[in-house]
Amino acid sequence: MQKRLPSVSLSSYGVGWSANKRIMIVALVVTILLALAATVAWMTGSDQQGQNHAAPSPANSPSSSEAAPKAAAGSGSVPKPPQIAEPVAYAKAAAEMLWSYDTRDTSRDQQLAGMNAWMSKETKYADWNSVTSQVPAPLLWSRMADNKQHATSAITEGHYPSAFKQALADDPSAITEAYIYAVTVNGKQQIAWHKGGAGAEERAVTLAVQCRPSHDCSLVAIAPRVAQ
Repeated sequence: MQKRLPSVSLSSYGVGWSANKRIMIVALVVTILLALAATVAWMTGSDQQGQNHAAPSPANSPSSSEAAPKAAAGSGSVPKPPQIAEPVAYAKAAAEMLWSYDTRDTSRDQQLAGMNAWMSKETKYADWNSVTSQVPAPLLWSRMADNKQHATSAITEGHYPSAFKQALADDPSAITEAYIYAVTVNGKQQIAWHKGGAGAEERAVTLAVQCRPSHDCSLVAIAPRVAQ
């Protein structure tokens, strides 16, 4: 029986948001996401064949304060952010991007550069560390590339979590500070590697996306827990 290789998305490579970023995010979203702050519930993939769902050691984990990559690195197979002004639609596109990768033609720096293009440019709110925590460290990415590991994803649905809808109903004006929305997305990730290796896993994630009026949406952060 073949064992799945480590995957890029929704892993235990890093968890949590910085306290400063959480405090700065609009109170409407904080109400939801602070309640979810804890260990990441979703762990994906496993190490080389013969190992089951093994998370990388701390030495292989990415830095908790990794700088945004330079645009010159290119973005490889990472798609460009779509011009979408509706939160759920943008979150679904962002989740598909996060769950898809191709180490055959995309370096780790290119992966990060591509992901960074989806981020909000309002640094007061954007939590880049919550996104980089999903990407394996350079050594592990190199091992994945050696095995020609790649993944695609299919989105099942996206919705506003019940806590978010209740908070919005309780205080509709709160959203107007930063126009940040919490959206939970469900889907499936298909992983493949050389010599016919393959696997599939269900995925779920709660994203914070910013959609100001008359502007395209952008990604703010990945929540450490999935909200229902």
